[in-house]
Amino acid sequence: MLLFYFFEDCSMNLFSVSHKTSLQAMKHIRNFSIIAHIDHGKSTLADRMIQLCNQVTVREFKDQMLDNMDIERERGITIKSQTICLPYTAKDGKVYELNLVDTPGHVDFSYEVSRALSSCEGALLLIDAAQGVQAQTLANLYLAMENSLEIIPVINKIDLQSAEPEKVAEQIEDDLGLDRDHIQLCSAKTGQGVNDILEAIVNFLPPPQGDPASELQALIFDAHYDPFRGTIISCRIINGTIRAGEMIKFMSNNATYKVEEVGLFRGIGKEAQKQLSAGQIGYILAGIKTISDTRPGDTITHKDRPCAQALAGFKKVQQVVFSSIYPISTDDYENLATAIEKLQLNDAALTFQKDSSVALGFGFRCGFLGLLHLEVIQERLEREFDISLILTVPSVKYNFYLNDDSMVEVDNPAHFPDPSKVSRVEEPYIKATILMPEKYMGVVMALCMERRGENTHYHYPMPGRIELTCELPLAEVIYDFYDKLKSATQGYGSFDYELYDYRPSDLVKLDILVNGELVDALSQLVHRANSRARGLHACEQLQREIPKQMFKIAIQAAIGGTIVARTTISALRKDVIAKCYGGDISRKRKLLEKQKAGKKRMKTVGNVEIPQKAFLAVLKSEQ
Repeated sequence: MLLFYFFEDCSMNLFSVSHKTSLQAMKHIRNFSIIAHIDHGKSTLADRMIQLCNQVTVREFKDQMLDNMDIERERGITIKSQTICLPYTAKDGKVYELNLVDTPGHVDFSYEVSRALSSCEGALLLIDAAQGVQAQTLANLYLAMENSLEIIPVINKIDLQSAEPEKVAEQIEDDLGLDRDHIQLCSAKTGQGVNDILEAIVNFLPPPQGDPASELQALIFDAHYDPFRGTIISCRIINGTIRAGEMIKFMSNNATYKVEEVGLFRGIGKEAQKQLSAGQIGYILAGIKTISDTRPGDTITHKDRPCAQALAGFKKVQQVVFSSIYPISTDDYENLATAIEKLQLNDAALTFQKDSSVALGFGFRCGFLGLLHLEVIQERLEREFDISLILTVPSVKYNFYLNDDSMVEVDNPAHFPDPSKVSRVEEPYIKATILMPEKYMGVVMALCMERRGENTHYHYPMPGRIELTCELPLAEVIYDFYDKLKSATQGYGSFDYELYDYRPSDLVKLDILVNGELVDALSQLVHRANSRARGLHACEQLQREIPKQMFKIAIQAAIGGTIVARTTISALRKDVIAKCYGGDISRKRKLLEKQKAGKKRMKTVGNVEIPQKAFLAVLKSEQ
């Protein structure tokens, strides 16, 4: 009996020591994100931090270390938030574990930013010394404030000749309301001031809270699929401890798995650990082959000792752009289904459901956060899964109110209700915020008015810069508004938006007919005022891309039974009178009439094949 008490007492002492050790280790952990407007230097600053913490050798290093997709490197943008654990020896001689979560800057990927911020206690707000506070800077700051994060403002690119750090510091203090004394100056390109930023992270950002001895609560904030090891889960341990060999449970669907490996993201790969404790950010491998079991925002707990309740997770994301994706080869349909499911695991903002088209066969109707998001998904499907695709014209979600007072949401032209049964239609509007130098005010105002902008207001946040707010129909923005804005302001304009409300609209369905046959995949939902211009643009693009046939091809845009635009592809003609050297004219006329009759007969039975590039050409913006 005495022996039993002795062992129990020893085990309690060991538990007490390990618990104190875990709590002590938490004081040396800092979890933080880098947030900024697009192209303000987030990835470059992350590169310098990785180098200063000696996480990669000179031979292994490459620019944009955390951007592991080819498309990210080619475009110079961050699409997926990435995590890395950096061991940093501070000036006080202690070693700190800095968990950096790099985030995208483009407005289309703000959902990715919100998920990254949920796993952090602090954030570095990066601001360009030459451009100052931009639209997305404000949007990301508000996201960080919603998550109650401690914020360190950082002025980057101080090595530029056009840099004005003093003016930007005033802007940060006056417009953002942040403490000027905490502002850090750096040049991520040269490495100047990056050491001071690391010290500020250690001194100003709080350590994580949580109890390593409590029931396991781990928040899934990201995941990606590995063909050899299954789903790799990126998670933040809120409470408790997880080790290899333990049985875990996903609280959203009660799926259970045995943990094969836990670890931290290091340098150019993953480093296995004995355990992950409260406050840490790392990965979990559990041989998960069923992709749908893993959902970002879900809570992981122990199967035998579950936590009392799940974590709050993430708010539901709102898709604003919808397009149908079809494989060029019908044999690729199953491959496309698997590819989209794997991509959705990696990108929770992507939604899809089955769809079909008379012209293109079976495919998927997908929802996206914006046109850049659509382009990225298309390129990833084609590159990573080697599937050739056709996309339909993007559209937004409209509200159709019928005569019986019922409401139908329509995002696909194929589901357009009978016009005689519709009492009114409402389309989504956004509240757009545009920051730019004041000399571009006129051209940007003209662009907004051209896109049916309303309730335009402006004010001067600082001398020489103007902030314009305007309410715009979302359908007018999703195509090329951002590109036109960048061109009009020579790259100095920045743009951010949020869904505002739904307003009455005069909406029509624009159909495209090729040789008298309706091509359902090219149908569009457009405002009546823009219907002729859109129809003519589609007809002209198809005229350029569809190859000539032996008969004349009419390409028409129609609203109901009314043709609003038309172009014609002339026929390939054989010179049937080349062999006639003089003689009676009736001989030539007879040959021409015979050819004419043949072409007329061919037109009634001939089929026109529309190439893939013709579908893509309709998406190109009109001049």
